Parts: sequence; C-alpha cells; structure tokens
Amino acid sequence: MIPSNREASATGLATGTPLGAVPDAGAKSCFHCALPVSDPDRYRVKVGGDWQPVCCPGCEAVAAAILGYGLDGYYEHRTSPAPTAGIGGENEDFRIYDDPEVQRGFVHTVGNGECDAALMLEGIRCTACVWLNQSMLGRLPGVLGVGINATTHRAQLRWDPKRIKLSEILAAVRNIGYRAHPYDVRQQEAAQRAEQKQSLWRLFVAGFGMMQVMMYALPVYLAEPGSMTTDIEQLMRWAGLMLTLPVVTYSAGPFFQSAWRDLRLARMGMDLPVALGIGVAFTASAWSTLSGHGEIYFDSVSMFVFLLLCGRYLEIKARHAVARSLDFLSRAIPEVAVRVAHSGESEQVSVSALRPGDRVLVRSGERVPVDGVVEDGKSFVDESLLTGESSPVARKAGDRLTGGSTNVADPLLMRVERIGADTVLSSIVRLMQQAAAERPRLVANAERVTGWFVAATLVLAAGAAATWWLIEPGRALWVAVSILVVTCPCALSLATPVALTVATGRLARQGLIVCRGHVVETLARATDVVLDKTGTLTVGRLRLMRTDVLAEMEEADCLRIVAVLEQGSMHPIAKALLAAGPPSSAMRDSKHHAGLGLEAELDGHVYRLGRPEFVMAAHGTSWRWQAAPLPAGCSVAMLGDESRCLALFVFEDALRPDAGGFIEALKQAGKRVHLLSGDRSEAVERIASILGIESAVANASPQEKLGYVQALQRDGRVVAMVGDGINDAPVLAQAGVSIAMSDGAWISQRQADAVLLSGRLGDLRAAFGTAASTLRIIRENLFWALGYNLIAVPLAALGMVTPWMAGIGMSASSLIVILNSLRLLKLPAMPSVAVTPRAPAEAG
Repeated sequence: MIPSNREASATGLATGTPLGAVPDAGAKSCFHCALPVSDPDRYRVKVGGDWQPVCCPGCEAVAAAILGYGLDGYYEHRTSPAPTAGIGGENEDFRIYDDPEVQRGFVHTVGNGECDAALMLEGIRCTACVWLNQSMLGRLPGVLGVGINATTHRAQLRWDPKRIKLSEILAAVRNIGYRAHPYDVRQQEAAQRAEQKQSLWRLFVAGFGMMQVMMYALPVYLAEPGSMTTDIEQLMRWAGLMLTLPVVTYSAGPFFQSAWRDLRLARMGMDLPVALGIGVAFTASAWSTLSGHGEIYFDSVSMFVFLLLCGRYLEIKARHAVARSLDFLSRAIPEVAVRVAHSGESEQVSVSALRPGDRVLVRSGERVPVDGVVEDGKSFVDESLLTGESSPVARKAGDRLTGGSTNVADPLLMRVERIGADTVLSSIVRLMQQAAAERPRLVANAERVTGWFVAATLVLAAGAAATWWLIEPGRALWVAVSILVVTCPCALSLATPVALTVATGRLARQGLIVCRGHVVETLARATDVVLDKTGTLTVGRLRLMRTDVLAEMEEADCLRIVAVLEQGSMHPIAKALLAAGPPSSAMRDSKHHAGLGLEAELDGHVYRLGRPEFVMAAHGTSWRWQAAPLPAGCSVAMLGDESRCLALFVFEDALRPDAGGFIEALKQAGKRVHLLSGDRSEAVERIASILGIESAVANASPQEKLGYVQALQRDGRVVAMVGDGINDAPVLAQAGVSIAMSDGAWISQRQADAVLLSGRLGDLRAAFGTAASTLRIIRENLFWALGYNLIAVPLAALGMVTPWMAGIGMSASSLIVILNSLRLLKLPAMPSVAVTPRAPAEAG
C-alpha cells in the first residue's frame, strides 16, 4: 500500500499546514520538482522538521509518498529535480495491464507462477531517480526482484501475482512522480527522437545567439583605441547581453536546473562545474555592462554553450546508437501478420492478436512473427539474427519456426505455438535486459572516482582564482571559469558503461547472449578455460554404434526399456537411445544420480542406466566383457536391473569442426585450457590428444569437477567454464564466468552467466576476442579521460586556456570516449587459427 498523507503525518512527515507553522519565506521553487511556486503558503511538506513549499497537490502527494516510504535519501542524493507529479495523469487506470490477454505480449510466467516483465520508466533524470524507483519497488510486498538500467531507463521486474497485481506496481511508480509502462522498442525510439529534437532546438538557439553576439563583439575587437565612442561601445555591450540571455536561460537551462539541485543538497554533480563556469562568466559580463566598465565575454559564453551543446548532441546520438545495438533483437518481430482461417480466407492482424493454434502465412522475404510449426510448404529460413548462422536452413511440414527468423524462399503456412513473452526471442531479450540492469564492478568504481573528481575540481578552481587574484586580478575570474569548464567528469563516468553496453550488443550479434553484468570483464581477465567434452567440444549428437547384449534377452527389448527410462531427457546419450529405440508413451518415476545415471522402476524391476560402475553397484557383481574391443574415443552406457547387467550401449560422437581452432586461439591468447569430463578415460585422452589439451581429467563426478575449479581459484586463477549438461550446473555456478551451450540442459543454462546461442565454438572464440578488445578500449577511455584532465587542468590554471577553448576540450573529451567505444562494433574478433589435427594416441 502507498502511504497516505495521514500515515506520513504519523511518522512526523505531515503534509498539511498546521496551525502556527511558519514556512520558509526564502523558498521560491517546488521542493520536489523545482518548478516556480506561485503561492509558497498554499502547499507544503514537512521535511526534517522544516516546512518546504511545493507547487501543486500532486507534488505534495508524491513527496508524502516518498517520505512515507522512508526514502528521505532520495532528496539528498539526486542530481536533478524530480519530474512533475502529473506524469501519466493522476487518474490513469492501470487495471488494463492485469488482463491476461494484455499480459501475453510482455509478461513471462516462470515455472513457480512468478511473473517477469520489462518496463520502461519515464521521468528518470539521474542516478538518484534510479535509486528511488528501485528502493520503492523493492519494498512493495510481492515484488521479488527489480533491476533498473540507468542508461536505457528499463526496469526488469519479477513479482508474485498472488500477492500483488501489476496495476498496483505501476500505480506505486506513478505515486512517486514517474510513469512505468511495458517496454516497447518503438515507443523508446519515439522518445529518443523527441530528445534529439529538443536538443537540436537548444543547439539552434545557442548557435544563432553566438553568431549574433559575434557580430556585435567583432567591431569592438577591431576598433582602434579611442576610435569608438562610449555610447556605441555601450550599445554593443547591451546587444551582447540581450542576445546571450536566451542562450544562458534556455539553451543552458538543463545545466542550471541540475546544478541548482546540487547546491541545495550540497551535492557534487557532474553539471555543477559547467553551470558555475557559465553563470560566473555571464554574471561578471552583465555586471560590467551595467556598471559601464570592465571586460565582457558574452561571445565566449555563447560560444562555449554552443560548443558544449554540439558535443552533448553528438553524445546523445552516440548514446542512442549504443542503445540500438542492444535493441536489434526487439526490432526483429513485425507489427502485423497474415492470419489464415480454416476456410482459407486471410486477414492482416496485429501480431499481438495472434493466439496459439492460429494459422499464419509467412510470405517470401517476411519475418516469422511468433514461434510455431510449419503446416504446409517448403522453404529456406534465415536464422542468422538468432544463431549467427549465415546459411539459410531448410524447413518443411513439421519443422519448427522461430519468431524473428526470415523466410527467404517460398511461402510457408505455420501453426502458432508460442506468442508474446513466451517466444524464444523474448527469452533472449529478457536475458540481455537482465544483464543490462546489473552494475558491474568497473562501473561502480568509475562512479566513485567521478564524485571525488568533481569535488577536487571545485577546490582547484577556487585555489587558482585566489592565486591569480594576488598576481593579476583581471585574469582571476577567467582562469577559474576555464578550470571549471575544461575538466570533464563526464568522460570518466562514460568511459566504462558505454564500452560495456556496446560490447554486450556485439556479443549478442556474435551468438553469445550475456545474462550477467560481469561477463565481459571476467571473460577478458580469464586465465584458465575449463571445457566439458560431450556437447561442448563434440557436436553432442551421439549415434548408437552397437548394442552388446549381456543377458538372455533380445536387443529390441533392451532398447524398449531404455526408451521408457530416457523419455523427456535432453542428455545426448538419451537422445541417441531414443532415436534408435521404439517410441514409448509409458510413464515412469525416475531418480537421477548426477554424473552417474538414472534409476527407475518398470514392470516390477528396478533398472539402472548409466556408467557401468553405477549399474554394477546395484547388485555388487562384476562382469567380463568378451565382445569386440571398444573403438578409441567412444562413449558407453550400461543397462542393468537389481541382479544383473543387461546390455552395453556403445556410442560415437564427432568433434566440432571449429574445436581445434578454438583451442589453439585460446592457447595463443595465453590462456590455460582444461578438459573435465565424466566420460571414460580412453575417450577423454583421445580428444585431449587430438586438440593438444595438456590438462585432462576423465571419469569426473560433479563434485570432482567443482573441486577442480575451486583448486584453480585458490591458486588465484580466473576460471571460465563452458559446459552443457545437468552435471555441469554446480561447476558453472562456481566458475568466475560460465557459458552454457544453447542445445544443452535447461538447468545448465539457468546457472550460466552467458549462453552460446549459436552453438559454434568459433563464435565463442570471437567472444573472447571481443571481451579482450572491450577491456583494452576501457583502459584507453580511462587513459584519455585522466590524461586529458592532467594536461588541460594545469594549462587552464596557468592561464593558457580561454573559456571557449575549454568548451571545445570538454565536449571533445566526452565525444572521443563514446566514439572510441563504438569502435567495438567494427573491430575484428580474435583471428582464426589454422590447425592441423594431431594424430590421436592409441587407446590401450
């Protein structure tokens, strides 16, 4: 429940005006949103024992809600005013979002009944706004998790619908002065266009004012001493003042709004030095104009604002390009589809109107709107957006289609199976949004450095002004302004998050979906790469070579039993047995023993299927194998019951074609490669010999794999783990960074920090290269930001940098950081390595 005004009063935060209360007569702006207050005595809120004016009942209610939640810190840490309380409308009804039909398009329901959705927040202006929304949402009963990306303003939300409704969550956000709605990439693009349009208008006013001011300043500069009369010179001064006024008040308005909030709360925001520089220079020039003596620099002020806004506009464009690098998957779904009735009639409908069971016509060149199955037709489908595979794949009746892929040949008639948030594409987007909502360690460190940097800048500017006042008073003001302007905390704060955001988008295009915020950094720092064998280095599509029957029963009976035991399993051995045996619909309850096999009761017998030692342990006997020798590198599984061994199944699996190049590239990058497998030693040793892996462990249980990785970490190694099986889940959770194969077990994907969607090791090799390039670019950004300030600030303190030169330097430093980060979109990945497979050692 949202605290009411009465509840806020009970905690000492009353919002009315009690009898005898004396307001702060000096306050002229709204305490909540900083807009002008026409009547300071009409609406007020009590904060820390003092009455503060607010502009309207909406801001009064919003402030009461914030304070009633105990979130007083919001007003202490924000760096810009809050949005007005009217965002979204006070009477907006959010109950429509509780409709299951509406939720189909953006709400995903997980297995335990919890709901997950991506929301777009309007009104976010600074990190304090992010903190406020995240703190408030986290305190709502029934909200299980929330993460907000400060760059994209997206919130990833998980809640229990039995305890709280989505409409109540959206209303709670509205009650603190913001607006939340389901994330939609097209709506975000519209907001970005509006932001660019407003920036262009501010830039136009600054540019026009700068040109006009220069027209009046130039004659003064060119006139010979004594040639211009006092009244003409004063006219030029007044013209410069009038033309610079809209530049300062409108074009530079956002800087002053943010700085004013910083001053009221004694905070050090990044816009504070800029606003101080503009304000001091303009005020001093205005005083010189009014007094009729002293220097004026209206041309420098207007030029500085124009140059700064040029840099900010280019920065906005670049930031939107960064956001688009993450949104390319969201744009893959078309807005409309052609639905075909059973009568054969077709109609064009919105994709959101499709339901499971509908039939949809996908014509040549069109994107598949949802997940489904081909009912009629043959064609080729381009799935490169999802898997990175450039070659189209054939699709015929009965084959599955994934939303976002493109039909490149003949028309296909498909039957809809999954829609909205339940599609494969939506699941991938959720993983990326989950990663984007996290704050990596690199970003947190950069933010802490930025806060101290701003404070140091103000101290240095004051010290330089005092020093120059003793040396040459006429230059003290402009030296201080130059120091305030030339410093660039923005470059420091942007150096890390922009590069990480671009890298996440590039990795997605390479087929690696990042699920955690630390993946890029840890992947680049990894010293050891631990690999599973089956399904990771091999294709994971085992083929049953032969069946050795060990008891008096038929091979077909053995295959029938294992078909029942393995139904529903995604393990590569299970898939091979199910493909070789007869179809089965019998139901059974089974018990899985991680890394060993499974046990189940069927027809009065308790069967075990898995490792030979696991099967034999059931009856404490041994068996003597007398058939043909096992081929080197093969995999085996045994079937037995409570008294005997029944059959031995022999499988073969081929290496992935890019496994050799992947291993060699890792070794050339200085990383140690380890092979951990639960398979028999002959198979593991053969793979290790072919690929040149020196550290290989066979017959490893999940506990032994976990202990192996922990031992590496105790030695100070940074471990990256790649696996795909159920028994890999514990070690994936332990590793510094973990990657699951897309066709592996679902539990391994849930434990992993990233999922290799394409399933190609060549793409994983490229991902290691991208991570290394990202870390290098982050270092370059930090080196540039720090180096620029270490050079520019002393020059400004020595009086060698004018304010307009400082404006160019500040704008350029931020822009260079962003453009350098965007180089990640074009940098080559880790180079391919030609590898000649080694001759496998003979298995003894």
